[in-house]
Amino acid sequence: MTLFSLAKKNIKGNFSSYLVYFISLVFSMVIYFTFVSLQYSEKIQENILLSDTMNFMFMAASFVLIIFAAVFIIYSNSFFMRKRKREVGLYSMLGLKKKTIGRMLFYENLIMGVLALAVGILFGTILSKLLSMILIHLMGSTSEIDFGFSLEAIAQTALVFMVIILFTSIQGYRLIYRFKLIELFNAAKKGEQQPKASLISSIIGVILLAISYWLILRPFPEEMTIEYIQLNYGTALIILIIGTHLFFRSVTVSLLKLTQKKKGYYYKGTNLIETAQLIFRLRGNARTFTLIAILSAATISFFGATYGGYYGNARQSEEDVPFSYSHLSKGETFDTKIEKIIKDDRQHPVKAQLTIPMVTAIGDLSFSLDYLTDPIKIISEESFNSVSSALDREYTVSLRGNEAAVIKPRLTKFTDDDFQGETINLEQPAIGEKLKMIDMVEGNVLPFDYPDFFVVVSNDKFEEIASESAPLVYKAYEVADEKATVETSKELNSLFGEDFQASSTYYLEYKEGKEGNALNLFIMGFLGLVFLAATGSIIYFKQLTEANEVKPQYDILRKVGVSRKEVSKSIKKQTLFIFGLPLLVGVIHGSAILHFTSNFMSNLIGANMFVPMLTAMLAFIGIYLLYYILTVKTYNRIVNK
Repeated sequence: MTLFSLAKKNIKGNFSSYLVYFISLVFSMVIYFTFVSLQYSEKIQENILLSDTMNFMFMAASFVLIIFAAVFIIYSNSFFMRKRKREVGLYSMLGLKKKTIGRMLFYENLIMGVLALAVGILFGTILSKLLSMILIHLMGSTSEIDFGFSLEAIAQTALVFMVIILFTSIQGYRLIYRFKLIELFNAAKKGEQQPKASLISSIIGVILLAISYWLILRPFPEEMTIEYIQLNYGTALIILIIGTHLFFRSVTVSLLKLTQKKKGYYYKGTNLIETAQLIFRLRGNARTFTLIAILSAATISFFGATYGGYYGNARQSEEDVPFSYSHLSKGETFDTKIEKIIKDDRQHPVKAQLTIPMVTAIGDLSFSLDYLTDPIKIISEESFNSVSSALDREYTVSLRGNEAAVIKPRLTKFTDDDFQGETINLEQPAIGEKLKMIDMVEGNVLPFDYPDFFVVVSNDKFEEIASESAPLVYKAYEVADEKATVETSKELNSLFGEDFQASSTYYLEYKEGKEGNALNLFIMGFLGLVFLAATGSIIYFKQLTEANEVKPQYDILRKVGVSRKEVSKSIKKQTLFIFGLPLLVGVIHGSAILHFTSNFMSNLIGANMFVPMLTAMLAFIGIYLLYYILTVKTYNRIVNK
């Protein structure tokens, strides 16, 4: 029998011991292969407008996945090899040379890796079709996705994971050289030392968390600069991480030790056992809990933010491009050609057709405004009210003489009080006197084109201004079912040119926004799923390690009269603490970050972030709940059966 065949028989005979590590390998490979398959999918690239952006985003996300998968597999392998130290020590005691044992471990890990790679690619191929359909649906496309293999994805996945597997195989080979024989046999007997509760560390941890929350939640300054963002939120992140670590390392230990002083609670039922177990385990889990809490907070906040962008895309598109089609008039021949193309589209009949004259002028405000106002864009009261009527808006204006109303600039937080009673002095001889601002209204008229400072004046005043300066004339059309005007929008876009910074057609602006936000949502949701699964697996692995180590202690408890039902209840309570503590901290951290994000996103896109925030948290809690149930059942089976 060769050493290679011995390794195969060892795997076959002890596959239950290999199962957790094997599942970790398969999970990592499925996730990566699925993601790379989407990156190389020609069908997806054919059906989106942002194919170049998609390639870059998928490439960047794939790099993140490689790093995370490598760390996750190495961690899983270290857990698996820790369980096998006693077995390796037995081989050594029976007389096998270290070199021989090392080669056997190398072959075993290599076989496991190759087998997991085959299974991962198989399941990844099946899963990639499902995720492709989800991505296409998020982007608003109805294209059919074919089932097939991606040779590029297979080659890339095989290359990446063979490198990782070779690294972990070398780690296994070196195991026999890193430890003495006595250390291999006693590896499972090394318990955690009881941590000392430091009052100073606990106070510092609470103070740092309070400072980080204050930095994150304090109102935005009037002038938001890059330097402010880097200094304020960079400092908050560093303090948050340090404070979280001190919280798990000192604050929780102090709180648990306080419960030991409450004799009525401490000596009731199995509370003594549970409290002692948790105190002894906290020092070893402090770093893990910190990592999980920070990753959880990042996952919740990133997913919530990207979902918020996707959730508010339609509203943002309506803000940027109010009409289905808008263009600058370029003569009767050009305008007639555009009108004919729009009206020939019988599936999307015209609901409103407007002509919007606009005059640009230079002027001075009677007060300082932190916004670029030159040139000022002036439209008439009639034009604004016609736009409001065509788009079913509630805002209308009624102006006389030199009265004027400001249309709220996009992405600003200006209110009526900022303009009420102020004046504009236009450099126009026909004005005679200053324009007095009496109101601020909402409702953009033309596609976004910075500077975005529009002023509405009375019809008579607009005629006076237009007599001095010839207005620019814009044509606008509102059609039925504007989200589906695919062919007409593409044809018109090639004729419009660069009239605005935003697209001149609503469909293209909406479609590009939806695709971009769908990509962000899909990638962040995908990475978030990986992070959640990995953090849940980390806790699961650590709990299984503990279960094997404390099994003799639970045997003693049953011998002294503790029932299996009481042991099972104790396991549930301890596991709930282990899962619930980083979950709770992660949710609180994520809520704070999402509060900041929601304020920022509300200013940016005007979206209500409550639904995205709730969705992210419920998804997070649901996944952790599944891991909790699985861990309780496995832990109970190990120590209580």
